[in-house]
Amino acid sequence: MKLVQKGHRQSHRGVIGVESAIVMIAFVIVAAALAFVVLNMGFSTTQRAKTAIVASLDESSSAVEIAGKVTGAGDISPIGKLNVTAVPLKIASGGSSVNLGNTTMAVKYFSQSVEYDNIMTGVLSSGTYENLTTASTAAVNAGYINVNPITSNTAASATKAFIYFGVNRNNNSILDQGEHAILAIVHKGSERPTALDNIKVEVIVPTGAPLTIERHVPNITTAVVDLG
Repeated sequence: MKLVQKGHRQSHRGVIGVESAIVMIAFVIVAAALAFVVLNMGFSTTQRAKTAIVASLDESSSAVEIAGKVTGAGDISPIGKLNVTAVPLKIASGGSSVNLGNTTMAVKYFSQSVEYDNIMTGVLSSGTYENLTTASTAAVNAGYINVNPITSNTAASATKAFIYFGVNRNNNSILDQGEHAILAIVHKGSERPTALDNIKVEVIVPTGAPLTIERHVPNITTAVVDLG
């Protein structure tokens, strides 16, 4: 009788041990599943934070930058005045291509006497131009400006801006790495900057922060003016 009871107790204990093992395994599986969910959420949150940081950096930095000296074409008589200002542009280091078309970008212009929210008229996207004179002739033919500010004796009727390429690999209005564009700002006759004037230009592109160019006009004693 005692042997039977002892075996019965051992069998009962064995069942309890198996049940405990099953419960422990269930706890381990649930804990592993929860840990996977937590880790997955952590990775997802980290990736989203990284994406937000990268996007913020892209938006806070300018997509284009000045690619050399800003120059101007001056009229030295009777009082020195700037007829046109030229700003060379390129893609910022590590930046992506930018569409310079007048439907996707804007050019704001300020001086001591005038302010314009957008003076952009168009892009000479086909081919390249050796200098501002030939580009201005093409801009007149395209209807972007009314006179060539370098060769004409008549002053421009409005302050307008257009873009042409010194290096254009694709014959389109998109500025790519390795290409070189020039923003030409033709000044209206009555708004032409003179010595000691301050001019400011903001190039607003589809992505990234605007590029701001600010220059003081020196004494205009030559046809080509170095604005720095």
